[in-house]
Amino acid sequence: MAGAMDERVLGLPTERLRRAGLFQGFRPFDSDFIAFLLDPAHLEYRPRSKAETDPSFKQLIPYCVLRHRGRIFHYERGGRGAEARLRNLLSVGIGGHISEIEDGGAADPYRAGMLRELAEEVELRTPFRERVFGMINDDSTPVGMVHLGIVHLLDLETPEVRSVEDGIDGAGFATLEDLQRGAAAFESWSKLVFAALAADIARGRGR
Repeated sequence: MAGAMDERVLGLPTERLRRAGLFQGFRPFDSDFIAFLLDPAHLEYRPRSKAETDPSFKQLIPYCVLRHRGRIFHYERGGRGAEARLRNLLSVGIGGHISEIEDGGAADPYRAGMLRELAEEVELRTPFRERVFGMINDDSTPVGMVHLGIVHLLDLETPEVRSVEDGIDGAGFATLEDLQRGAAAFESWSKLVFAALAADIARGRGR
């Protein structure tokens, strides 16, 4: 069986992001911005082994954040995860690469990949409401330079979530305030999500 680094993954030229409006950090949801950026005509698959060290190409990563009554699902990335640069860091994001082999045959490969990654990592035993919350571009780290995150916020009716992936350890729910107090142990994307969720609450839209 081929390894994770042998697969072809979905992304877009970084120049496309520059044309849309290059940003650093978290950008709140903007339907026109995302529609321009994710125009299928400008998306392509490239070998992950090359894309991981090529800042001229941004691999698309769905980053699903699970929330129940203000409490956020979080976990520790296991030491055997495919992305060595994130091992043993805490995270609030569920997701991964969009694979040509697994998702390329779908009418909407990105959507298919997002749902597949979610199902592979956690079992949601509860109804939920989902919305695209924003995007993450973090060129301050080597892993961030070659990835572009699309943050999906899932508000759960109940906190019934079970991890089904070996790379997810110590999973549970905590308040945003508690997570922020321990932010030093989290990966950079999660820290950006913390700030965005706090701003959303301040504007009266979070819960």
